[in-house]
Amino acid sequence: MKLALVQMTSEKAAVADNVMRMETFLNRAAELSADIICFPEMNITGYVAPRKFPDVVIGWDDPRLDPLYAWSEGSPASIVVGIVERNSDGMPFVSQSVIRGGKVVGSYRKINIASDEAMMFSPGSKVLVNEHCGVKFGVLTCADQDREGLFALCAQNGACLVLLPSAPGLFGAQARRNWRSGYQWWRETCRNGIGNYAKRLGIWTASTSQAGRTIDEDFPGGGYIFDDHGCMVAETENWSEGMIVGEVRI
Repeated sequence: MKLALVQMTSEKAAVADNVMRMETFLNRAAELSADIICFPEMNITGYVAPRKFPDVVIGWDDPRLDPLYAWSEGSPASIVVGIVERNSDGMPFVSQSVIRGGKVVGSYRKINIASDEAMMFSPGSKVLVNEHCGVKFGVLTCADQDREGLFALCAQNGACLVLLPSAPGLFGAQARRNWRSGYQWWRETCRNGIGNYAKRLGIWTASTSQAGRTIDEDFPGGGYIFDDHGCMVAETENWSEGMIVGEVRI
């Protein structure tokens, strides 16, 4: 199975533009025969504070997503993408869905809401295990990396691979940004987190992050694939926007 990890710059509240830019990565991944194409956390809406950007708290039926569904109709690939999802019962969810054949075939709402997100988002309650060509894979999100039990639960439900689309904002003033140190911080976080989980649980794990500068926040980039022995078998070259396609031998 070929897994494409896209690290992209997702401008905040730029839904239509982000969807349009996704098509470049989708077409390239298709040329490389990727089976699963994973985008970062909240890559469609950008990592927005819901009260600041209420117009991009959306549902999976938002018409601005139509080009993505149209592309998917003509492809056998599974696409993993993220939004800030409206919630009629309270604060919105951080939501990641699997799209295949022009429709949503599974959705996940982030369970482990970080402390700095607690006043913005509601937690989900169920892990997601989906299937592509007979291979079961789980989808978690960013801060879920702090809870190994969620990865174990995916494995118990048959997942041989767990994806962790992420958007870890970098600390400090943008004007003094040290991209290399931010990138290395997230790389080591993934190695010590999902890399170790892969080894202990005997599953493959992978993560990809938002990358680059947005209007008020920066992201480290970084795409990583760990095999079921915990070895990093593929990674992006640096913190720049881009994509890798790696072989997952399950």
